Amino acid sequence: MFPLSVCIIAKNEEAHIEECLKRLSPYGFEIVLTDTGSTDRTLAIAETYTDRIYHFDWCDDFSAARNFCMQKASHDWILSLDCDEYIETLDLAALSRCMEKHPDCAGRILIRSRFLRGGQPSFEQTRVSRLANRCAFHFTGTVHEQLERRDGSPKTVYDVPVTILHVGYDETETDLQEKSRRNIALLKNQLEREGPDPYLYFQLGQSYRRIGDAEKAFQSFNAGLSLEVDPGLDYVKTMVESYGYTLLDLKRNREALGLAELYDVFATRADFIFLMGLVYMNNGLFDAAVDEFKKSVTMEESTVEGVNSYMAYYNIGVIYECTGHIEEARTYYKKCGDYQPAKERLKALA
Repeated sequence: MFPLSVCIIAKNEEAHIEECLKRLSPYGFEIVLTDTGSTDRTLAIAETYTDRIYHFDWCDDFSAARNFCMQKASHDWILSLDCDEYIETLDLAALSRCMEKHPDCAGRILIRSRFLRGGQPSFEQTRVSRLANRCAFHFTGTVHEQLERRDGSPKTVYDVPVTILHVGYDETETDLQEKSRRNIALLKNQLEREGPDPYLYFQLGQSYRRIGDAEKAFQSFNAGLSLEVDPGLDYVKTMVESYGYTLLDLKRNREALGLAELYDVFATRADFIFLMGLVYMNNGLFDAAVDEFKKSVTMEESTVEGVNSYMAYYNIGVIYECTGHIEEARTYYKKCGDYQPAKERLKALA
């Protein structure tokens, strides 16, 4: 058996758990499942894949549940997953080398989240710390929990050769709204207990965006960015971008132009450059917008699929079409491949 335990917490996950465990089975990992009160077929399905199943009384604290699950593992090395996260790629030999080389660090897996944009499947990817030795690390935070060192010292992270498909956004809108409202309550309680924290404000803002409350999302992001933050952290980059999108949602287009002051710091991946293209576009600065969209397609790093390819090309096409440059618009719509909105514009211009 590979000397690693995969720890999973679950509640009423019959729609996801079999695919999650089936994809784990070929690797020879110990699978430890902690259930927090399932009333569906979750446990019956899990029992066909593992006998390491435990119950945890839910106490509105995801970290408590994850730490309990880690305690039940046979191995010190832990990979923490959710039921709606499926292994896509995993290199066992490279993973073993990572564990040997980084015994006191937290490993970041790549999570690709699937969601619908304009009726079409799209993906957003981010790296999250999920692999660690439990002797050195534990989870903190009641929701959107994070691996932190037990001794309180700063953690060092590295990337591990594991890619996960996250399908949680496939749920019904009602379920997603319910989860977001639950998370909002937990985050607000944690902020009241522990005081201002930029990461908590970031997650609070993201939750408000998911339920469509742009004003409260703006207030949360603004509160987070008013604190001292490290611009090199992925969540800070995403918070700045989400702040910008929220300004556009609120039609505060001129205010969004202020993001240009952050350009030198945050224009390190296509997401921010694409956002600036939208900001200029919404302010009628079409030449500047085209320049940003053209620059975004030259960038390799991105979190949202399409911002450095078909979505940028599509917006250039829209600008050219709206300004009467029809042949140029057709050229850029054709660059979008199978992107349905572009195909529809090409059909309309035929």
